[in-house]
Amino acid sequence: MTADPFDLLIVGGGINGAGIARDAAGRGLSVLLVEQDDLASHTSSASTKLIHGGLRYLEYYEFRLVREALAERERLLGIAPHIIWPLEFVLPHAPGQRPAWLIRAGLFLYDHLARRERLPASRAVGFPPHPASAVLRPEYRRGFTYADCWVEDSRLVVLNAMDAAARGAAIRTRTRLLSARRDGALWQAEIEDRATGTRHSVAARGMVNAAGPWVGEVLAAKLGQNTTRTVRLVQGSHIIVPRLYDGDYALLLQNPDRRIVFVIPYEQRFSLIGTTDIPYDGDPAAAAIGAEETAYLCASVNRYLRTAVAPADVVRSYSGVRPLYDDHAAEASAVTRDYVLDLDTAPGGPPLLSVYGGKITTYRRLAEQALGKLLPAMGRPAAPGWTATAPLPGGDLPGADFPAWSAAFAARHAFLPPALARRLARAYGTRAERILDGARSLAALGTDLGGGLTAAEANYLAAEEFAVTAEDILWRRSKLALHVPAGTAERLARFLRERGPAPMQAPAPAVIATGRA
Repeated sequence: MTADPFDLLIVGGGINGAGIARDAAGRGLSVLLVEQDDLASHTSSASTKLIHGGLRYLEYYEFRLVREALAERERLLGIAPHIIWPLEFVLPHAPGQRPAWLIRAGLFLYDHLARRERLPASRAVGFPPHPASAVLRPEYRRGFTYADCWVEDSRLVVLNAMDAAARGAAIRTRTRLLSARRDGALWQAEIEDRATGTRHSVAARGMVNAAGPWVGEVLAAKLGQNTTRTVRLVQGSHIIVPRLYDGDYALLLQNPDRRIVFVIPYEQRFSLIGTTDIPYDGDPAAAAIGAEETAYLCASVNRYLRTAVAPADVVRSYSGVRPLYDDHAAEASAVTRDYVLDLDTAPGGPPLLSVYGGKITTYRRLAEQALGKLLPAMGRPAAPGWTATAPLPGGDLPGADFPAWSAAFAARHAFLPPALARRLARAYGTRAERILDGARSLAALGTDLGGGLTAAEANYLAAEEFAVTAEDILWRRSKLALHVPAGTAERLARFLRERGPAPMQAPAPAVIATGRA
C-alpha cells in the first residue's frame, strides 16, 4: 500500500510546533502534526501568560531577543486581540535594589528598541498618587510603570493549530512518534494513536522536532541522532491565590537574589504569582511545585504587600519545565531565553529541524525562520511570510478593537448574562457566533454543565478545538475549573463520552494503518 508523503511531519503540539504547522500550511505545504498528549499540555500552558519583551533580559545584553519580542508583541496584539490585551506593570522601588537610574535607562530602551504603536510609554510614579499605594507597604514611596500584554497561552496554541487545520494540516493529538529513519529522500516514521494503540506508517519530506523538553529524547531515542546541542531544563512554578487587590495592574517585584516575581490579576477573583527558576532533571510531565518554591513566592509578595500571603491561601498551583537552550550560564535565571534552530541536512537525505529554547512571545517569528531554513533544504521555492498580519481564528475584529466589538456582541445577544457574554467574547472573539449558532435564548444553548458552560460550547470545543477530556476544556481551553461548582468535571466527562469522539481533522492519505501495538 502506498500514499503520497507529507511535506512536513512536526513532532510536538506546543506553541512552536503549532506555530510552524500554521505557517507551513499557509505556504502550501502538506503538514502532519503529532502531539503525544493534548495541545499545550505542558510548557506552553504553564507560562506566566505574558506577551512581553522581557525587560530583565536587558541585564544580560539580550538586545536582539528583546527587540524581536517587542516587535512581536505589537504583531500578536493585532492578530489576536481577543486573547491578548495590554496590561500595566508597576515596579515598586526602594533603596538597596537595582538603582533607579538603571531601571529608568532600561525602561527607556524598552520603550524604544522596537516600534510601539498600541502601548503607552513607561513613566515614573509616586505612591501615592498611584492606586498601588493602597496595596504596597508604606516604605515603598516611588516606582515606575510600563506596559506589556497578557495572553491566554494555551488558547494561543489551540488557535494556531485550528488555523493550520483550516489550511489543510492534519493535527493528531494523543498520538506519539515511535521512531523515524531516513530512507532515501524521505523520512519513514511510525506513530501510535494512544487511545486505540493503532500504529501507522508515515512518510514525510522533512521533519521538525518541536518536542520542547523532550527534544533531546526525540533525537536520541526516536531518531537515533547525535548532537552537541542540549537543552537546560528549568522548572518554573506559579501559585494562584484569592485576589490580593482591586485594579487591573500587575506588580513586578524585585527580590534580594535579583530575581523578579510577578503578581497579576487573574480570572477576576484571583491573583497569579510567579515564577520560580530552578534546575530540573526529572520527567518534564511530572513537574510539580515544591514547598520551598511556594514559600519563596509567598515571601516575595510579603516583602511588598500590606496583605500577607501564606501557603494555606494557595487555591491552585502549576509548574512547567522550560526547555532553554544550554548556554552554560551559572544560574538558571540567567540562561538565555533565545532560541536556536538546528538544521540537519544529511547528504541526499531529508532535512531535520530541531527547535531549542524559545519563548511564547517569539513563536511566530521562530516559525518564520524555521520555514526560511526548511524550504530551501527541501528544494522548495521561497514563499513569503504571511502570519504577521493574518488574524488568528476569532481575531478578525474591526480595527482590532476588542472593547467596541465585545460591546456590540453583548448588545446583539442580550439574552446572555453579562458575565457569560464577556467570557465568550474574550475566549472566542468572532467565533463565539459559531457557538451561539443563531440562538435567541439561553435555553437554546442546551444543558448547563456547570458555571455557564453549556452543551453548545462543549460541543464546539470538541468539534473545532481538539478537546477530548474534561481537563482539556476546564483548564486548557478555559480556566473554568476555578469557577464551576463541584461535580462539573464529572458531568462534562459524561457528556463528552456520550457525544462520542469528534471527527478527525482532514483525512491524511499519507498515514497508513499498520495494526495495533
